[in-house]
Amino acid sequence: MDTNARHTLFTALAVSLGGFLFGFDASVISGVIRFIRPEFGLTDIQLGWVVSSPSISAMVSMLAAGPVSDRLGRKHVLLLVAFLYVVSAVMSAMAVSFTMLVAARMLGGVAFGAALVLAPMYIAEIAPSNNRGFLVSVQQLNIVLGFSVAYFSNYLILTGIEGDGVIAGLIHDGNAWRWMLGVEAIPAVAYFFLLFTVPQSPRWLYASGRTSEALAVLTELHGKDAASLEASELERVLQLGEPRRAPFRALLHPSVRYVLGVALLLGVLQQITGVNAIYFYVTIIFEQSGIGANASFAQAVWVGIVNVVFTILAMLLIDRMGRRPLMLAGLAGIAVAMCITAYGFSGATYSLSADDLDAFPVEVQEKLERMEGKVFEGDVAFKQTARAVLGETLYRNHEARLVEQSISMNPYVVLFGVLLFVAAFAASLGPVMWVMLSELFPTRLRAVGLSVTGFLNSFVSWMVQFIFPWELSVLGNTGTFLLYGVFALIGLGILYAVMPETKGKSLEELEAHFSSGARG
Repeated sequence: MDTNARHTLFTALAVSLGGFLFGFDASVISGVIRFIRPEFGLTDIQLGWVVSSPSISAMVSMLAAGPVSDRLGRKHVLLLVAFLYVVSAVMSAMAVSFTMLVAARMLGGVAFGAALVLAPMYIAEIAPSNNRGFLVSVQQLNIVLGFSVAYFSNYLILTGIEGDGVIAGLIHDGNAWRWMLGVEAIPAVAYFFLLFTVPQSPRWLYASGRTSEALAVLTELHGKDAASLEASELERVLQLGEPRRAPFRALLHPSVRYVLGVALLLGVLQQITGVNAIYFYVTIIFEQSGIGANASFAQAVWVGIVNVVFTILAMLLIDRMGRRPLMLAGLAGIAVAMCITAYGFSGATYSLSADDLDAFPVEVQEKLERMEGKVFEGDVAFKQTARAVLGETLYRNHEARLVEQSISMNPYVVLFGVLLFVAAFAASLGPVMWVMLSELFPTRLRAVGLSVTGFLNSFVSWMVQFIFPWELSVLGNTGTFLLYGVFALIGLGILYAVMPETKGKSLEELEAHFSSGARG
Protein backbone atom coordinates (compact mmCIF):
# COMPACT_ATOMS: atom_id res chain seq x y z
CA MET A 1 0.00 0.00 0.00
CA ASP A 2 1.50 3.34 -1.08
CA THR A 3 1.62 6.49 1.02
CA ASN A 4 -1.48 8.03 -0.59
CA ALA A 5 -3.55 4.88 -0.05
CA ARG A 6 -2.45 4.69 3.59
CA HIS A 7 -3.41 8.32 4.10
CA THR A 8 -6.84 7.71 2.55
CA LEU A 9 -7.38 4.64 4.74
CA PHE A 10 -6.33 6.51 7.89
CA THR A 11 -8.70 9.36 7.03
CA ALA A 12 -11.60 6.93 6.50
CA LEU A 13 -10.83 5.17 9.78
CA ALA A 14 -10.66 8.45 11.71
CA VAL A 15 -13.94 9.79 10.33
CA SER A 16 -15.75 6.47 10.78
CA LEU A 17 -14.91 6.35 14.50
CA GLY A 18 -18.23 8.17 14.84
CA GLY A 19 -19.76 4.88 13.73
CA PHE A 20 -17.95 3.12 16.58
CA LEU A 21 -19.53 5.54 19.02
CA PHE A 22 -22.96 4.96 17.49
CA GLY A 23 -22.52 1.19 17.80
CA PHE A 24 -21.34 1.51 21.39
CA ASP A 25 -24.17 3.85 22.34
CA ALA A 26 -26.77 1.66 20.61
CA SER A 27 -25.78 -1.63 22.21
CA VAL A 28 -24.61 -0.50 25.65
CA ILE A 29 -28.24 0.19 26.57
CA SER A 30 -28.97 -3.54 26.32
CA GLY A 31 -26.99 -4.05 29.53
CA VAL A 32 -28.30 -0.94 31.23
CA ILE A 33 -31.98 -1.97 30.93
CA ARG A 34 -31.99 -4.54 33.72
CA PHE A 35 -30.64 -1.95 36.20
CA ILE A 36 -32.61 1.19 35.30
CA ARG A 37 -36.01 -0.48 34.95
CA PRO A 38 -36.41 -1.20 38.67
CA GLU A 39 -34.42 1.89 39.72
CA PHE A 40 -36.71 4.33 37.88
CA GLY A 41 -39.81 2.07 37.93
CA LEU A 42 -40.16 2.07 34.13
CA THR A 43 -43.25 0.78 32.34
CA ASP A 44 -42.99 -0.97 28.95
CA ILE A 45 -43.63 2.35 27.20
CA GLN A 46 -41.05 4.23 29.31
CA LEU A 47 -38.49 1.50 28.75
CA GLY A 48 -39.11 1.66 25.02
CA TRP A 49 -38.70 5.43 25.22
CA VAL A 50 -35.34 5.26 27.03
CA VAL A 51 -34.00 2.85 24.44
CA SER A 52 -35.46 4.56 21.38
CA SER A 53 -35.26 8.25 22.32
CA PRO A 54 -31.90 8.85 20.56
CA SER A 55 -33.56 7.89 17.28
CA ILE A 56 -36.07 10.74 17.66
CA SER A 57 -33.37 13.39 17.82
CA ALA A 58 -31.35 11.48 15.21
CA MET A 59 -34.22 11.92 12.76
CA VAL A 60 -34.01 15.70 13.02
CA SER A 61 -30.22 15.56 12.98
CA MET A 62 -30.13 13.40 9.85
CA LEU A 63 -32.49 15.73 8.06
CA ALA A 64 -30.36 18.76 8.92
CA ALA A 65 -26.87 17.22 8.70
CA GLY A 66 -26.55 17.20 4.93
CA PRO A 67 -27.66 20.80 4.25
CA VAL A 68 -25.70 22.12 7.26
CA SER A 69 -22.56 20.29 6.10
CA ASP A 70 -23.05 21.80 2.63
CA ARG A 71 -22.73 25.22 4.24
CA LEU A 72 -20.15 24.62 6.96
CA GLY A 73 -18.21 21.67 5.59
CA ARG A 74 -18.29 17.99 6.53
CA LYS A 75 -15.32 18.27 8.90
CA HIS A 76 -16.69 21.15 10.99
CA VAL A 77 -20.01 19.40 11.57
CA LEU A 78 -18.24 16.16 12.50
CA LEU A 79 -16.25 18.04 15.16
CA LEU A 80 -19.53 19.20 16.70
CA VAL A 81 -20.75 15.60 16.56
CA ALA A 82 -17.74 14.39 18.56
CA PHE A 83 -18.26 17.08 21.21
CA LEU A 84 -21.93 16.12 21.61
CA TYR A 85 -20.94 12.47 22.07
CA VAL A 86 -18.73 13.44 25.01
CA VAL A 87 -21.43 15.54 26.67
CA SER A 88 -24.07 12.84 26.15
CA ALA A 89 -21.92 10.10 27.71
CA VAL A 90 -21.16 12.15 30.81
CA MET A 91 -24.78 13.31 31.25
CA SER A 92 -26.12 9.76 30.82
CA ALA A 93 -23.79 8.40 33.48
CA MET A 94 -24.85 11.15 35.90
CA ALA A 95 -28.62 10.88 35.25
CA VAL A 96 -30.75 11.03 38.40
CA SER A 97 -34.15 10.59 36.75
CA PHE A 98 -35.92 9.08 33.79
CA THR A 99 -36.24 12.55 32.22
CA MET A 100 -32.54 13.39 32.56
CA LEU A 101 -31.52 10.03 31.11
CA VAL A 102 -33.79 10.48 28.11
CA ALA A 103 -32.51 14.03 27.54
CA ALA A 104 -28.89 12.88 27.67
CA ARG A 105 -29.55 10.02 25.26
CA MET A 106 -31.39 12.32 22.86
CA LEU A 107 -28.32 14.56 22.80
CA GLY A 108 -26.32 11.52 21.77
CA GLY A 109 -28.95 10.88 19.10
CA VAL A 110 -28.20 14.27 17.57
CA ALA A 111 -24.57 13.20 17.34
CA PHE A 112 -25.00 9.77 15.85
CA GLY A 113 -27.74 10.89 13.47
CA ALA A 114 -25.37 13.39 11.89
CA ALA A 115 -22.45 10.96 11.98
CA LEU A 116 -24.38 8.20 10.20
CA VAL A 117 -25.13 10.57 7.32
CA LEU A 118 -21.87 12.48 7.12
CA ALA A 119 -19.29 9.73 7.57
CA PRO A 120 -20.29 7.61 4.53
CA MET A 121 -20.82 10.80 2.51
CA TYR A 122 -17.36 12.11 3.40
CA ILE A 123 -15.64 8.77 2.81
CA ALA A 124 -17.34 8.33 -0.59
CA GLU A 125 -16.10 11.80 -1.53
CA ILE A 126 -12.45 11.02 -0.71
CA ALA A 127 -12.35 7.39 -1.95
CA PRO A 128 -11.20 6.18 -5.40
CA SER A 129 -13.90 4.24 -7.29
CA ASN A 130 -12.01 0.91 -7.30
CA ASN A 131 -12.23 0.50 -3.50
CA ARG A 132 -14.93 2.95 -2.51
CA GLY A 133 -17.20 0.13 -1.33
CA PHE A 134 -14.48 -1.15 0.97
CA LEU A 135 -13.68 2.27 2.42
CA VAL A 136 -17.32 3.28 2.98
CA SER A 137 -17.82 -0.10 4.65
CA VAL A 138 -15.18 0.91 7.21
CA GLN A 139 -17.99 2.96 8.77
CA GLN A 140 -20.07 -0.19 9.23
CA LEU A 141 -17.05 -2.08 10.58
CA ASN A 142 -16.60 0.60 13.21
CA ILE A 143 -20.30 0.41 14.07
CA VAL A 144 -20.15 -3.32 14.70
CA LEU A 145 -16.87 -2.95 16.60
CA GLY A 146 -18.74 -0.49 18.79
CA PHE A 147 -21.48 -3.08 19.32
CA SER A 148 -18.93 -5.75 20.20
CA VAL A 149 -16.92 -3.57 22.59
CA ALA A 150 -20.09 -2.41 24.37
CA TYR A 151 -21.32 -5.99 24.87
CA PHE A 152 -17.91 -7.00 26.18
CA SER A 153 -17.66 -3.90 28.38
CA ASN A 154 -21.11 -4.60 29.86
CA TYR A 155 -20.10 -8.20 30.57
CA LEU A 156 -16.88 -7.12 32.29
CA ILE A 157 -18.73 -4.59 34.43
CA LEU A 158 -21.39 -7.16 35.36
CA THR A 159 -18.76 -9.71 36.38
CA GLY A 160 -16.88 -6.96 38.22
CA ILE A 161 -19.87 -6.58 40.55
CA GLU A 162 -19.44 -10.17 41.67
CA GLY A 163 -15.65 -10.10 41.95
CA ASP A 164 -13.19 -8.92 44.58
CA GLY A 165 -10.62 -6.16 44.82
CA VAL A 166 -10.55 -2.61 43.46
CA ILE A 167 -13.15 -3.10 40.68
CA ALA A 168 -15.67 -4.62 43.08
CA GLY A 169 -15.15 -1.65 45.38
CA LEU A 170 -15.91 0.83 42.60
CA ILE A 171 -18.73 -1.00 40.85
CA HIS A 172 -21.87 -2.36 42.48
CA ASP A 173 -25.52 -3.00 41.57
CA GLY A 174 -26.41 0.61 42.28
CA ASN A 175 -23.93 2.22 39.88
CA ALA A 176 -23.01 -0.49 37.34
CA TRP A 177 -25.23 1.06 34.67
CA ARG A 178 -23.55 4.45 35.18
CA TRP A 179 -20.16 2.88 34.42
CA MET A 180 -21.63 1.17 31.36
CA LEU A 181 -22.83 4.51 29.95
CA GLY A 182 -19.91 6.66 31.10
CA VAL A 183 -17.17 4.57 29.48
CA GLU A 184 -18.29 5.94 26.10
CA ALA A 185 -16.70 9.31 26.92
CA ILE A 186 -13.20 7.84 26.39
CA PRO A 187 -13.52 7.02 22.66
CA ALA A 188 -15.62 10.17 22.17
CA VAL A 189 -12.74 12.37 23.33
CA ALA A 190 -10.33 10.44 21.09
CA TYR A 191 -12.68 10.97 18.12
CA PHE A 192 -12.80 14.72 18.73
CA PHE A 193 -9.03 15.11 18.57
CA LEU A 194 -8.58 12.70 15.64
CA LEU A 195 -10.88 14.81 13.48
CA PHE A 196 -8.39 17.67 13.58
CA THR A 197 -6.02 15.49 11.50
CA VAL A 198 -8.40 14.94 8.54
CA PRO A 199 -8.86 17.31 5.56
CA GLN A 200 -12.06 18.86 4.29
CA SER A 201 -13.92 16.86 1.63
CA PRO A 202 -12.37 17.70 -1.77
CA ARG A 203 -15.74 17.52 -3.51
CA TRP A 204 -17.22 19.91 -0.94
CA LEU A 205 -14.27 22.26 -1.51
CA TYR A 206 -14.90 22.20 -5.26
CA ALA A 207 -18.63 22.82 -4.74
CA SER A 208 -17.67 25.79 -2.54
CA GLY A 209 -15.40 27.27 -5.21
CA ARG A 210 -12.14 26.45 -3.37
CA THR A 211 -10.60 24.55 -6.28
CA SER A 212 -6.94 24.94 -5.37
CA GLU A 213 -7.53 23.55 -1.87
CA ALA A 214 -9.55 20.69 -3.33
CA LEU A 215 -6.78 19.77 -5.76
CA ALA A 216 -4.24 19.81 -2.93
CA VAL A 217 -6.39 17.41 -0.89
CA LEU A 218 -6.94 15.10 -3.87
CA THR A 219 -3.21 15.04 -4.56
CA GLU A 220 -2.48 14.19 -0.94
CA LEU A 221 -5.02 11.37 -0.95
CA HIS A 222 -4.65 9.87 -4.46
CA GLY A 223 -1.42 11.17 -5.97
CA LYS A 224 -0.83 13.85 -8.61
CA ASP A 225 -2.00 11.99 -11.74
CA ALA A 226 -5.22 10.62 -10.25
CA ALA A 227 -5.93 13.99 -8.64
CA SER A 228 -5.73 15.76 -12.02
CA LEU A 229 -8.20 13.32 -13.59
CA GLU A 230 -10.65 13.65 -10.69
CA ALA A 231 -10.32 17.43 -10.72
CA SER A 232 -11.14 17.54 -14.45
CA GLU A 233 -14.23 15.38 -13.93
CA LEU A 234 -15.40 17.54 -11.03
CA GLU A 235 -14.91 20.68 -13.11
CA ARG A 236 -16.98 19.12 -15.90
CA VAL A 237 -19.84 18.31 -13.52
CA LEU A 238 -19.82 21.81 -12.02
CA GLN A 239 -19.76 23.46 -15.44
CA LEU A 240 -23.10 21.87 -16.30
CA GLY A 241 -24.59 24.91 -14.62
CA GLU A 242 -26.57 23.05 -11.97
CA PRO A 243 -26.92 24.53 -8.48
CA ARG A 244 -24.04 23.68 -6.18
CA ARG A 245 -26.35 23.11 -3.23
CA ALA A 246 -29.78 21.72 -3.91
CA PRO A 247 -33.03 22.17 -1.96
CA PHE A 248 -35.02 19.17 -0.77
CA ARG A 249 -37.58 19.63 -3.55
CA ALA A 250 -34.88 18.81 -6.11
CA LEU A 251 -35.24 15.15 -5.04
CA LEU A 252 -38.67 15.12 -6.72
CA HIS A 253 -37.24 15.79 -10.18
CA PRO A 254 -38.22 12.96 -12.59
CA SER A 255 -34.57 12.07 -13.25
CA VAL A 256 -34.01 11.38 -9.53
CA ARG A 257 -37.25 9.63 -8.57
CA TYR A 258 -35.97 6.12 -9.27
CA VAL A 259 -32.80 6.72 -7.23
CA LEU A 260 -34.82 8.24 -4.39
CA GLY A 261 -37.25 5.31 -4.43
CA VAL A 262 -34.46 2.73 -4.17
CA ALA A 263 -32.75 4.74 -1.42
CA LEU A 264 -35.93 5.05 0.65
CA LEU A 265 -36.66 1.35 0.22
CA LEU A 266 -33.19 0.46 1.49
CA GLY A 267 -33.59 2.86 4.41
CA VAL A 268 -36.84 1.22 5.51
CA LEU A 269 -35.71 -2.39 4.98
CA GLN A 270 -32.56 -1.96 7.02
CA GLN A 271 -34.62 -1.25 10.12
CA ILE A 272 -38.03 -2.89 9.68
CA THR A 273 -36.45 -6.36 9.63
CA GLY A 274 -35.69 -5.90 13.34
CA VAL A 275 -31.98 -5.18 13.57
CA ASN A 276 -32.24 -2.65 16.37
CA ALA A 277 -34.65 -4.83 18.32
CA ILE A 278 -31.85 -7.41 18.29
CA TYR A 279 -28.95 -5.05 19.02
CA PHE A 280 -30.67 -2.86 21.61
CA TYR A 281 -32.54 -5.61 23.47
CA VAL A 282 -30.23 -8.59 22.95
CA THR A 283 -29.80 -9.44 26.64
CA ILE A 284 -33.58 -9.30 27.17
CA ILE A 285 -34.09 -11.59 24.16
CA PHE A 286 -31.64 -14.13 25.56
CA GLU A 287 -33.17 -13.83 29.03
CA GLN A 288 -36.54 -14.65 27.45
CA SER A 289 -35.09 -18.06 26.52
CA GLY A 290 -34.52 -18.76 30.22
CA ILE A 291 -30.70 -18.77 30.40
CA GLY A 292 -30.41 -16.12 33.13
CA ALA A 293 -28.78 -12.69 33.32
CA ASN A 294 -25.09 -13.62 33.36
CA ALA A 295 -25.40 -16.08 30.48
CA SER A 296 -27.40 -13.54 28.44
CA PHE A 297 -24.59 -10.98 28.81
CA ALA A 298 -22.04 -13.63 27.79
CA GLN A 299 -24.07 -14.61 24.71
CA ALA A 300 -24.33 -10.94 23.75
CA VAL A 301 -20.53 -10.95 23.42
CA TRP A 302 -20.90 -13.64 20.72
CA VAL A 303 -23.34 -11.37 18.90
CA GLY A 304 -20.61 -8.74 18.78
CA ILE A 305 -17.96 -11.19 17.55
CA VAL A 306 -20.16 -12.60 14.76
CA ASN A 307 -21.08 -9.05 13.77
CA VAL A 308 -17.43 -8.06 13.33
CA VAL A 309 -16.43 -11.23 11.45
CA PHE A 310 -19.22 -11.01 8.87
CA THR A 311 -18.84 -7.26 8.43
CA ILE A 312 -15.19 -7.82 7.52
CA LEU A 313 -16.30 -10.55 5.12
CA ALA A 314 -18.72 -8.12 3.48
CA MET A 315 -15.99 -5.50 3.16
CA LEU A 316 -13.77 -8.00 1.35
CA LEU A 317 -16.56 -9.06 -1.02
CA ILE A 318 -18.46 -5.85 -1.74
CA ASP A 319 -16.13 -4.58 -4.49
CA ARG A 320 -15.73 -8.11 -5.93
CA MET A 321 -19.22 -9.63 -5.83
CA GLY A 322 -21.06 -6.32 -5.99
CA ARG A 323 -23.75 -4.71 -3.89
CA ARG A 324 -26.80 -6.51 -5.32
CA PRO A 325 -25.76 -10.16 -4.69
CA LEU A 326 -24.72 -9.42 -1.11
CA MET A 327 -27.98 -7.61 -0.37
CA LEU A 328 -30.25 -10.30 -1.80
CA ALA A 329 -28.40 -13.19 -0.14
CA GLY A 330 -28.36 -11.33 3.17
CA LEU A 331 -32.10 -10.61 3.12
CA ALA A 332 -32.81 -14.28 2.44
CA GLY A 333 -30.62 -15.18 5.43
CA ILE A 334 -32.41 -12.66 7.64
CA ALA A 335 -35.81 -14.15 6.76
CA VAL A 336 -34.61 -17.67 7.59
CA ALA A 337 -32.97 -16.50 10.84
CA MET A 338 -36.10 -14.77 12.12
CA CYS A 339 -38.20 -17.85 11.33
CA ILE A 340 -35.73 -20.05 13.26
CA THR A 341 -35.86 -17.67 16.23
CA ALA A 342 -39.66 -17.65 16.17
CA TYR A 343 -39.68 -21.46 15.95
CA GLY A 344 -37.35 -21.70 18.96
CA PHE A 345 -39.74 -19.67 21.11
CA SER A 346 -42.87 -21.42 19.76
CA GLY A 347 -42.07 -24.63 21.65
CA ALA A 348 -41.62 -22.95 25.04
CA THR A 349 -43.83 -23.87 28.00
CA TYR A 350 -44.00 -22.12 31.38
CA SER A 351 -44.68 -23.68 34.80
CA LEU A 352 -43.72 -22.82 38.39
CA SER A 353 -43.07 -25.61 40.90
CA ALA A 354 -42.65 -25.26 44.68
CA ASP A 355 -38.86 -25.39 44.22
CA ASP A 356 -39.04 -22.62 41.61
CA LEU A 357 -40.89 -20.39 44.05
CA ASP A 358 -38.04 -20.65 46.55
CA ALA A 359 -35.95 -18.42 44.27
CA PHE A 360 -38.17 -15.41 45.07
CA PRO A 361 -38.63 -13.20 48.16
CA VAL A 362 -41.38 -14.28 50.55
CA GLU A 363 -43.87 -11.59 49.47
CA VAL A 364 -43.48 -12.70 45.86
CA GLN A 365 -43.72 -16.40 46.74
CA GLU A 366 -47.02 -15.87 48.51
CA LYS A 367 -48.56 -14.21 45.47
CA LEU A 368 -47.12 -16.71 42.98
CA GLU A 369 -48.53 -19.70 44.88
CA ARG A 370 -51.74 -19.18 42.87
CA MET A 371 -49.77 -20.10 39.71
CA GLU A 372 -47.99 -23.13 41.17
CA GLY A 373 -48.29 -26.23 39.00
CA LYS A 374 -50.13 -24.53 36.16
CA VAL A 375 -48.66 -25.06 32.68
CA PHE A 376 -48.79 -22.20 30.14
CA GLU A 377 -48.26 -22.97 26.45
CA GLY A 378 -47.19 -19.45 25.52
CA ASP A 379 -45.28 -16.54 26.99
CA VAL A 380 -48.10 -14.02 26.56
CA ALA A 381 -50.57 -15.94 28.73
CA PHE A 382 -47.91 -16.65 31.36
CA LYS A 383 -46.77 -13.04 31.60
CA GLN A 384 -50.28 -11.64 31.69
CA THR A 385 -51.18 -13.98 34.53
CA ALA A 386 -47.99 -13.19 36.46
CA ARG A 387 -48.55 -9.47 36.00
CA ALA A 388 -52.11 -9.78 37.31
CA VAL A 389 -50.98 -11.85 40.31
CA LEU A 390 -47.98 -9.73 41.30
CA GLY A 391 -48.98 -6.25 40.25
CA GLU A 392 -47.03 -4.11 37.78
CA THR A 393 -44.13 -3.10 40.03
CA LEU A 394 -43.30 -6.53 41.45
CA TYR A 395 -43.70 -8.10 38.03
CA ARG A 396 -41.23 -5.69 36.39
CA ASN A 397 -38.69 -6.21 39.17
CA HIS A 398 -38.81 -10.02 38.86
CA GLU A 399 -39.71 -10.64 35.22
CA ALA A 400 -36.32 -12.04 34.18
CA ARG A 401 -36.20 -14.42 37.16
CA LEU A 402 -39.79 -15.50 36.53
CA VAL A 403 -38.97 -16.51 32.96
CA GLU A 404 -35.73 -18.22 34.00
CA GLN A 405 -37.46 -20.31 36.69
CA SER A 406 -40.55 -21.26 34.72
CA ILE A 407 -39.53 -21.78 31.10
CA SER A 408 -38.89 -25.10 29.39
CA MET A 409 -37.31 -24.84 25.91
CA ASN A 410 -34.05 -25.24 24.02
CA PRO A 411 -32.36 -21.81 24.31
CA TYR A 412 -29.68 -22.73 21.76
CA VAL A 413 -32.21 -22.62 18.91
CA VAL A 414 -32.82 -18.95 19.76
CA LEU A 415 -29.09 -18.31 20.06
CA PHE A 416 -28.50 -19.88 16.63
CA GLY A 417 -31.33 -17.87 15.07
CA VAL A 418 -30.06 -14.58 16.51
CA LEU A 419 -26.45 -15.24 15.47
CA LEU A 420 -27.58 -16.20 11.95
CA PHE A 421 -29.58 -12.96 11.76
CA VAL A 422 -26.56 -10.93 12.86
CA ALA A 423 -24.30 -12.69 10.32
CA ALA A 424 -26.76 -12.15 7.45
CA PHE A 425 -27.38 -8.50 8.37
CA ALA A 426 -23.68 -7.74 8.82
CA ALA A 427 -22.93 -9.16 5.36
CA SER A 428 -25.70 -7.23 3.61
CA LEU A 429 -28.07 -4.55 4.89
CA GLY A 430 -25.54 -3.24 7.41
CA PRO A 431 -22.71 -2.09 5.14
CA VAL A 432 -24.33 -2.31 1.68
CA MET A 433 -27.11 0.18 2.38
CA TRP A 434 -24.75 3.00 3.33
CA VAL A 435 -22.42 2.23 0.42
CA MET A 436 -25.37 2.32 -1.99
CA LEU A 437 -26.73 5.55 -0.54
CA SER A 438 -23.36 7.25 -0.89
CA GLU A 439 -23.23 6.19 -4.56
CA LEU A 440 -26.79 6.56 -5.87
CA PHE A 441 -27.32 10.30 -5.43
CA PRO A 442 -25.54 12.81 -7.71
CA THR A 443 -23.00 15.14 -6.10
CA ARG A 444 -25.36 18.12 -5.92
CA LEU A 445 -28.06 16.00 -4.22
CA ARG A 446 -25.94 13.68 -2.10
CA ALA A 447 -26.27 15.70 1.09
CA VAL A 448 -30.04 16.22 0.93
CA GLY A 449 -30.60 12.70 -0.42
CA LEU A 450 -28.74 11.05 2.44
CA SER A 451 -30.47 13.35 4.91
CA VAL A 452 -33.97 12.43 3.75
CA THR A 453 -33.16 8.72 3.58
CA GLY A 454 -31.45 8.87 6.95
CA PHE A 455 -34.49 10.60 8.44
CA LEU A 456 -36.78 7.80 7.28
CA ASN A 457 -34.27 5.14 8.36
CA SER A 458 -34.07 6.68 11.81
CA PHE A 459 -37.86 6.97 12.10
CA VAL A 460 -38.35 3.27 11.35
CA SER A 461 -35.49 2.46 13.75
CA TRP A 462 -37.21 4.46 16.50
CA MET A 463 -40.51 2.74 15.85
CA VAL A 464 -38.94 -0.74 16.05
CA GLN A 465 -37.08 0.07 19.28
CA PHE A 466 -40.00 1.86 20.91
CA ILE A 467 -42.64 -0.81 20.39
CA PHE A 468 -40.43 -3.86 20.99
CA PRO A 469 -41.24 -4.23 24.74
CA TRP A 470 -44.94 -3.81 23.87
CA GLU A 471 -44.64 -6.40 21.08
CA LEU A 472 -43.17 -8.94 23.47
CA SER A 473 -46.08 -8.34 25.87
CA VAL A 474 -48.83 -8.44 23.24
CA LEU A 475 -47.57 -10.54 20.31
CA GLY A 476 -45.16 -12.65 22.32
CA ASN A 477 -41.70 -13.80 21.32
CA THR A 478 -42.88 -16.04 18.49
CA GLY A 479 -45.19 -13.49 16.86
CA THR A 480 -42.64 -10.67 17.12
CA PHE A 481 -39.79 -12.48 15.37
CA LEU A 482 -42.06 -14.09 12.79
CA LEU A 483 -43.26 -10.60 11.83
CA TYR A 484 -39.66 -9.50 11.17
CA GLY A 485 -39.15 -12.58 8.99
CA VAL A 486 -42.22 -11.69 6.90
CA PHE A 487 -40.90 -8.15 6.39
CA ALA A 488 -37.57 -9.57 5.19
CA LEU A 489 -39.31 -11.85 2.64
CA ILE A 490 -41.38 -8.95 1.28
CA GLY A 491 -38.27 -6.78 1.03
CA LEU A 492 -36.36 -9.52 -0.77
CA GLY A 493 -39.02 -9.72 -3.48
CA ILE A 494 -39.13 -5.95 -4.00
CA LEU A 495 -35.35 -5.48 -4.05
CA TYR A 496 -34.92 -8.33 -6.52
CA ALA A 497 -37.11 -6.35 -8.93
CA VAL A 498 -35.69 -2.83 -8.50
CA MET A 499 -32.17 -2.82 -6.99
CA PRO A 500 -29.38 -1.70 -9.39
CA GLU A 501 -25.67 -2.58 -9.27
CA THR A 502 -23.22 0.30 -8.71
CA LYS A 503 -19.82 -1.33 -8.18
CA GLY A 504 -16.79 -0.22 -10.17
CA LYS A 505 -18.19 3.11 -11.39
CA SER A 506 -17.03 6.56 -10.37
CA LEU A 507 -19.51 8.83 -8.61
CA GLU A 508 -19.61 11.02 -11.70
CA GLU A 509 -20.31 8.02 -13.98
CA LEU A 510 -23.16 6.93 -11.70
CA GLU A 511 -24.55 10.45 -11.73
CA ALA A 512 -24.60 10.53 -15.53
CA HIS A 513 -26.07 7.02 -15.68
CA PHE A 514 -29.03 7.58 -13.34
CA SER A 515 -29.68 11.17 -14.43
CA SER A 516 -30.27 9.87 -17.96
CA GLY A 517 -33.19 7.81 -16.64
CA ALA A 518 -31.40 4.45 -16.61
CA ARG A 519 -32.51 1.98 -13.94
CA GLY A 520 -29.94 -0.79 -13.83
